[in-house]
Amino acid sequence: MDAGETPITGLEELESHIQALLKSPDIPLNATLFDEVGLQLTDTNTPPLTLRFLPTLTQILKSYQRDPEPIVSLSLKLLKPVQFTQALTLASEDTLIQALRSPAPSVNILAIAVIEKATRSPSDTAILSIMRGVVENLLRTWLSTPHVEVGEMATRVLGDLLSIDCDHRSSAEIDARMHGLQITSRTPPGQGLLWRRIFQDSEIYGLLLDLCSSKTVGKGEGQLDERQKSLAQARVLRVLPRMAALDFLAVSRTNLPEIEHQYGLQEGESGLLWFAATDMVDKEDVLMHITVIDFFVELLEMISLTEITPKKMEYLAKLCKEVTSTDTTMYKSLESIALNPESSPELVDLLVKLNQFQ
Repeated sequence: MDAGETPITGLEELESHIQALLKSPDIPLNATLFDEVGLQLTDTNTPPLTLRFLPTLTQILKSYQRDPEPIVSLSLKLLKPVQFTQALTLASEDTLIQALRSPAPSVNILAIAVIEKATRSPSDTAILSIMRGVVENLLRTWLSTPHVEVGEMATRVLGDLLSIDCDHRSSAEIDARMHGLQITSRTPPGQGLLWRRIFQDSEIYGLLLDLCSSKTVGKGEGQLDERQKSLAQARVLRVLPRMAALDFLAVSRTNLPEIEHQYGLQEGESGLLWFAATDMVDKEDVLMHITVIDFFVELLEMISLTEITPKKMEYLAKLCKEVTSTDTTMYKSLESIALNPESSPELVDLLVKLNQFQ
């Protein structure tokens, strides 16, 4: 600590308490002590304390059976100045997987906070893509958690990871404009390794479809009940327009048709985008039907800001025809948007072209 800086009150007492918790995780936790020290942490005094406390706190969380929120709250503050690669020396891949699988939402959030650090550079995201178990469990937690805060954080982080990993800068710049991300021409392109991990790894892509499909509602191990299935589907629909704007090919093509066929896609139908728009949701559920309509409008709005190649237009026209031919509500919604003077000119232009496409 720099000379002249105000000492942190309770630091030694906290260190003694943490050591006691490490030896006996069942002793009562002094939440007030954790909170008091946490409130005194600043950008200046935190870095020296990170290595002093964070590895021990990580160890305690592995076996702590009570509410770990005070431990997690302090850990998040200590984690703030740490880079992704340094964080991996403090929390191993196995530790991250265990934290993602924890029933405690605060522990899930801590794990996702570590993963979020990989959004700072394409090289960090490339390292994450190699950690197959972490990627798989991030997706599982994202779709399986009943906790809204965990689901929302995972949705945002997944989108940011795919944005920084995107090897198409033009699409990434569109994403930056729409989401306020700091992506500029000086940002090196990503390698697309995380995209390939999700969309070309048969087990992970299969997991993604399985957790979202209405055909797999159940109460067995690894299955989602009806309520959780709806949450999972809504989370996919929320991030998919952003994915499509970043890398349309990744979400509209597949190297794994045999897996997609298991979940309802037929010959000539491909990609997570087609699955989500046509086969994923039970449209008898009024709320989910509205969610799908909102998703499709947002999808077209974001796509309208990207370069639309003939192949992209052909796919979108075929998808739009498939969706609207069996859904009059969807058709009327798109029609009203096309006629609304407040709709963006890019979106209106795209809707007109889709309607005229033969």
